[in-house]
Amino acid sequence: MVCTFFGHSECYGLDADILLNAIEHLINQGVDNFYVGNHGQFDGMVHGCLKQLRAVYPHIRYAVVLAYLPGEKRGLEALPDTVFPEGVEVGAPRFAIERRNRWMLDASDYCLCYINHTWGGAYKFARMAKRRGLTVINMGSADL
Repeated sequence: MVCTFFGHSECYGLDADILLNAIEHLINQGVDNFYVGNHGQFDGMVHGCLKQLRAVYPHIRYAVVLAYLPGEKRGLEALPDTVFPEGVEVGAPRFAIERRNRWMLDASDYCLCYINHTWGGAYKFARMAKRRGLTVINMGSADL
C-alpha cells in the first residue's frame, strides 16, 4: 500500500516524534511505499522521518517526488531517493506542483496530512484525497 503526504509549507506545533509515530503506525498497517513532495517544512519533516524509519524497517520504500526537473548543475543522480513523474513537465511550469500532487494522489491508498486552515494547495489535495476515498489522517486542526 502507498501513502502520500500533503501539508502546509509551515507547520508550527507539529512534533517530529508524533509524525514519526504516525508514519510507523501506517507501516504496521501494511503501508510500505511513501511519496512526499519537496516544498516546505512539512515535506522536510516527513522526509527526515522516512529516512529514520527506513533504518528500522528496511522493506519500506519512499521517494521525494519532484515537480520540476533539477537544473543542469545538479542532475537527478545528485538527488537520492527522488522520482520525476512522467507527464509532469507537460504544460506551463506554474501548474507543475498541482500535476505532481495529482500523480501522487492517483498512486496512493492513504494520505497523511497536516492541515490547519481551509485554503491553499495542501487543503485542496487533502480534501480531494478524502473525496476519492483514500484513508486520510490529518495531524492538524482543520476539518476536512
